[in-house]
Amino acid sequence: MTTASWPRRAGNAVVGRYPERFEVYTERHLDRIPQLERLDPERRFAMRVVAQVLPFRVNRYVVEHLIDWERVPEDPLFQLTFPQPGMLAEEDFARIAALLRAGADRETLQQAVREVRAGLNPHPAGQQHHNVPWLDGRRLEGMQHKYRETVLFFPSQGQTCHSYCSFCFRWAQFVGDKSLRMASREAATLHRYLARHREVTDLLITGGDPLVMKAGNLREYLEPLADPHLEHVQTIRIGTKALTFWPQRFVTDPDADELLRLIERLARAGRHVALMAHYNHWRELETAIAREAIRRVRDAGAVIRSQGPLLAHINDDPAVWARLWRSQVKLGIVPYYMFVERDTGARRYFEVPLARAWEIYREAVQRVSGLGRTVRGPSMSAGPGKVEVQGVAEIGGERVFVLRFLQGRSPEWVQRPFFARYDERATWLDQLEPAFGEREFFFEAEYREICRRAETGGVWGA
Repeated sequence: MTTASWPRRAGNAVVGRYPERFEVYTERHLDRIPQLERLDPERRFAMRVVAQVLPFRVNRYVVEHLIDWERVPEDPLFQLTFPQPGMLAEEDFARIAALLRAGADRETLQQAVREVRAGLNPHPAGQQHHNVPWLDGRRLEGMQHKYRETVLFFPSQGQTCHSYCSFCFRWAQFVGDKSLRMASREAATLHRYLARHREVTDLLITGGDPLVMKAGNLREYLEPLADPHLEHVQTIRIGTKALTFWPQRFVTDPDADELLRLIERLARAGRHVALMAHYNHWRELETAIAREAIRRVRDAGAVIRSQGPLLAHINDDPAVWARLWRSQVKLGIVPYYMFVERDTGARRYFEVPLARAWEIYREAVQRVSGLGRTVRGPSMSAGPGKVEVQGVAEIGGERVFVLRFLQGRSPEWVQRPFFARYDERATWLDQLEPAFGEREFFFEAEYREICRRAETGGVWGA
């Protein structure tokens, strides 16, 4: 059966309950969302303050079908999508609030906003300086090649999302500052780079969300990957939140079938197509149209792998993760990563100490079967690589974190265990100190040299 003839098993009666026309609200439209009227004026004003600094965008499907407005503001899907007062430091919040109340002119307000944003680490893990590859003596903006086997590509048409996550580590992509943005329209350059780098087996199309793009635009980037001269690129990953924030993309959008046919063609050409689906709470899987979207994607030949960070106010509870993973396995989704909230943007509001993150992961994994234990974490996507907290132990009378690299800038680091002094307050790798009196972690000297070479095109070849 081809995608052209796939029935929509949800049926018109079910699908018709959901908006088929995409309608979005931004900071300028906060007063147009009727559900917000139940909040007191001060809370609504606080949302405006935060939305000056951090991007806000939500669509009608999320507002009407994912958020439980009887539980607002504590509702996890409300926390996931709407600005919250604690997302800015008190002094930053007070500064922007005072300007808004005083009716400051646009330039004065924007200057203050730029200064606040600069203090939020807009590009963590050296992604603007240490991850950008080179080709023929030129930096390839809009691409990243941090790990040997995997290249990331940021198509310029996909640098927004159907809704924005309030915790997003790529928030800087969405604030309208070109100096903070990573994007490229150069499909031919991408394919030329991949052809030259035979070590690359995986391409991740990311954003933003690439699935805001029309299928025709996406085809320009993906269809050439089925050619024999690029057969070393075995896996095509698409990072997306569309299965949650706009499942209509796969069901009722005008080019939904065209998108699925593209996936099907790539799969039939022998490529492994993986939707790297971002999920934060089991409620995102509950609507009929979300489940219909999952079914259609899987029928097209793609594998759906789930990932998402552990977040205070949203999912810092092992029961939430266990239910999420059980639901995903039931629907044919492969649990893949539990991340630690990155050190950027609103991290102060969402971060969970590493010790507690490990406890939540451990307790959640204990509640699922082996098929749900494919998930790895809690993992920090830090500058040197993806570092997993494997546990807490006592060795030689010292309490330590047991850590390992799941991915590393040097492949030699991967799966090598190392140890950090236990710190119940630490939330990120750079807050940890080596255990047993060591001066630095085993990888640090080599990491400094890798970063130095990266800035001159010396990583993965020029």
